[in-house]
Amino acid sequence: MDDIVDLVSRSDDELKRLIGEFEAEEREISRRRRILQGKLDILRAELVMRLQHGHREGQAIISGADVERLSRILAGRYPFGGEDAAPPDAAEEGDGV
Repeated sequence: MDDIVDLVSRSDDELKRLIGEFEAEEREISRRRRILQGKLDILRAELVMRLQHGHREGQAIISGADVERLSRILAGRYPFGGEDAAPPDAAEEGDGV
């Protein structure tokens, strides 16, 4: 961010160089995001396949633990750092959750 604070004193060549650097960084971030999204898609597809296979064998797709976890999430008690831990900012806000 310091690179763009004082734009007035920058030459045209410096501004073009900064633009090039930021565009390259943006492309790298975009590439990494696409790779991560691909990994997530593969993992989700594997999970769906396993759930479908388990369902065909008579297993429940959603367990009581899943419902309890979702209830905690919806109530704002996220499972950060452990099953019953409050979100990191909850301790700072003093809400005691």
